[in-house]
Amino acid sequence: KNPPIMILDEATSALDNESEKIVQASLEKLAKGRTTFTIAHRLTTIKNASVILVLTHNGIEEKGTHQELMEKRGIYYHLYSSYADDKTLPPESEA
Repeated sequence: KNPPIMILDEATSALDNESEKIVQASLEKLAKGRTTFTIAHRLTTIKNASVILVLTHNGIEEKGTHQELMEKRGIYYHLYSSYADDKTLPPESEA
């Protein structure tokens, strides 16, 4: 099957960083030409998304690309930075 919409719910959450990179590359190929919704706590999973929505109990708090959200220095920026500080994300230049 070749569905026009793909939904990924924590698709790489149980993987180590190296395995995540391999799976993520495959998922990006599968997502080409499709609308893809990715639910993720691991922010490297969504870094290359065309639109990122940051959800809280209030609903959509932020919307933008990774770069736009990092420049905004809001919720996404603080979450991404805290993961990077924990060494669970590669440095910004590698991610």
